[in-house]
Amino acid sequence: MSAAAATNPWPTELRLHKDRKTLTVAFDDSERFDLAAEYLRVRSPSAEVQGHSPSERRTVAGKQEVQILELHPVGNYAVRIVFDDMHSTGIFSWAYLYELGRNRESYWSDYLGELASQNLSRGPAGR
Repeated sequence: MSAAAATNPWPTELRLHKDRKTLTVAFDDSERFDLAAEYLRVRSPSAEVQGHSPSERRTVAGKQEVQILELHPVGNYAVRIVFDDMHSTGIFSWAYLYELGRNRESYWSDYLGELASQNLSRGPAGR
């Protein structure tokens, strides 16, 4: 394996499950991640979620039931995910999807902590 391949795993599979709540991403280094739609939505790389600096990043609540409607390739480096809450501005690079998979436990734990500290809920508003 080349040094570039070792540092930049390439996707070999991108599969949306029938329930539209999980996206499986497999990479050429044998890593495979099942990423929940909710996790992808709340970690979207969009400016709406991430802001334009770390201090502007916002915690997105109420996305427990969100589903993925569509996947759109962006060149050969990323995918744009359209969620059923009509959020569609996040461009998920292969490297970012890999990062989300590798760091899922710590990122998810951080997210749950942010929700708790802000008295927010994963459930949809009004429930």
